[in-house]
Amino acid sequence: MNDKDVEAILRRELFKIAPDIDMADVELSADIREEFDIDSMDFLNLVVALSKALNMNIPEADYSKISTYNALVAYLGNQANA
Repeated sequence: MNDKDVEAILRRELFKIAPDIDMADVELSADIREEFDIDSMDFLNLVVALSKALNMNIPEADYSKISTYNALVAYLGNQANA
């Protein structure tokens, strides 16, 4: 799975949680919770949805590694190709 595939899945799941977001207005290296105006429960729902969609485990210990959009794409891409 390449980064474009991962990013497509990430965007799909993000838009389920924050459907009014315009990606052109999002700072991809900023905190994902602030940029998408989501709370910690929405973030957890996003992680669970991504885990299911990509058939991978994302341990809570790794949450600090996925705090930005760019970091999340990189993390998911690395895990998907591991």
